[in-house]
Amino acid sequence: MLADDGRILYSEGMASTGKMSKKAIRSPASGEHIGWLREHNPRGIAAMVRRARAAQAAWAGLPVHRRADVIRAMRARIVSRTDGIAEIISRSTGKTRVDAMSTEIVPIAVALSYYARVAPHALRDCRIRRSNPLFFNKVSRLVRVPYGVVGIISPWNYPFGIPFHDMALALLSGNAVVLKVASQVQLVGEAIADVVKTSGLPAGLFHLLHLPGAAAADAMIEAGVDKLSFTGSTATGREIMARAAAKLVPVTLELGGNDAMIVLDDANLERAAAGALWGGVSNTGQSCAAVERVFVEEGAWQGFRDHILRQVHRLRVGPDRDFDVDVGSLATREQKEKIEGLVRDALARGARILAQRGPSTGLFHPIIVLEGADASMRVMREEVFGPVIALAKVRDEGEAIALANNSVYGLSASVWSGNRRRALRVAARLRVGSVTINDHLMSHAMPETPWGGFGASGIGRTHGELGFHEMTQPRVVVEDRLHRLPRAMWWYPHDRSVYDGLKGAIVAMYGKGLFRRAVGLAALVRTFLRSFRAS
Repeated sequence: MLADDGRILYSEGMASTGKMSKKAIRSPASGEHIGWLREHNPRGIAAMVRRARAAQAAWAGLPVHRRADVIRAMRARIVSRTDGIAEIISRSTGKTRVDAMSTEIVPIAVALSYYARVAPHALRDCRIRRSNPLFFNKVSRLVRVPYGVVGIISPWNYPFGIPFHDMALALLSGNAVVLKVASQVQLVGEAIADVVKTSGLPAGLFHLLHLPGAAAADAMIEAGVDKLSFTGSTATGREIMARAAAKLVPVTLELGGNDAMIVLDDANLERAAAGALWGGVSNTGQSCAAVERVFVEEGAWQGFRDHILRQVHRLRVGPDRDFDVDVGSLATREQKEKIEGLVRDALARGARILAQRGPSTGLFHPIIVLEGADASMRVMREEVFGPVIALAKVRDEGEAIALANNSVYGLSASVWSGNRRRALRVAARLRVGSVTINDHLMSHAMPETPWGGFGASGIGRTHGELGFHEMTQPRVVVEDRLHRLPRAMWWYPHDRSVYDGLKGAIVAMYGKGLFRRAVGLAALVRTFLRSFRAS
């Protein structure tokens, strides 16, 4: 179970979440030992999925409001353990506790409330509007059917928030869940398991899987999961999609980004600069939708530059000891080395450091604002995933739009302007899954807004009512109101009158001239009367 201070107190039930290894888990910010890695035997995953499938049938048979009660119980458990959860997120990732609270815990409490409230509406049977009078006797309904067992593979950057969104949508939709969290954040995964297992969820519906990232997707696919939801890098997403294709396992992929921010010359420049820093270095920039490329119109360039230069130097970077820092550490050594390489490349190609703040010791990386960036630089083409923001001056909004769209990614973007119509006009031309006006990164915390991107940023959507659609399959049910008649008019045997009647149907509905349409209708009625005669 989870203690208030964030310690995982393993019980007998928790010990079933994998064999403990001798590999230590260390806090990225402090280097302290916080736990031991656990790992399942891949050969046991099939049994895990079978148990999940056995429990899922009864769960799917419950009314939606009963499933929603369990999700609300999870919310209550989170609320009663906020300090402990924030602590363990911080120690596992290096982010500050304020970051953990503002970007994970608060949004998930809001999301669970929202999903539980709208699930009956989002999952209800829907009457399908009739296409034409010819099928007046048919009544069609669309029914949402759970997949069965959903495999969820979640990343290390938002280890509590991201998986909980997917889990809530999957469980409310009537599915069972097998969750795999990144190895670095296994303790956060155990905290999630504690919330789930102490909230009244029936046994067998949730399983926490510990395996190295490369093996987890293969193990889930081979074990027979019915749907796979992955959040992570674009490269890994492509590999998972290829493996899933071999067995036609459907996937939802929420992948990388290289988000653009467009600052127009009528924007509130002080707010825009503050928003760029929030969107760019929140979670130490380790967000798929972080601000990475900023395109500023000439008329706003000097003012924006001055504001961001002043605001950067107010930020505090370091380990979170007493809520006395704004930005924490990176999560992995590999990520720091990648960011350093991107900065070196940009400087070698002519970019300049406008502002720099914070240490470069351990896994800490300074906040860096570059100016003079252009498309030749890797920082403008690749996902940075760190506290680096690149600025580029543009002539007008047209050039800003063209440069923003010059990317294989299309996750999200933002437009900053004091003119709403102008901002919406620019937003309409951006090839991304979501656009915010005068804010950035916020829509991920709004559970009603679907989340996902274009191009290399992924396939499918999470969050919102579309998130329920991703966790269910559509089934059409068609009823015939004239089922007491012996046959339909187009059933066997066939003769010329059937042909003339069917031809008359399209003439009556779509032909030109009242007389011609009346003749067609008469032929249709004669053929329809066949329905009353036994064959």
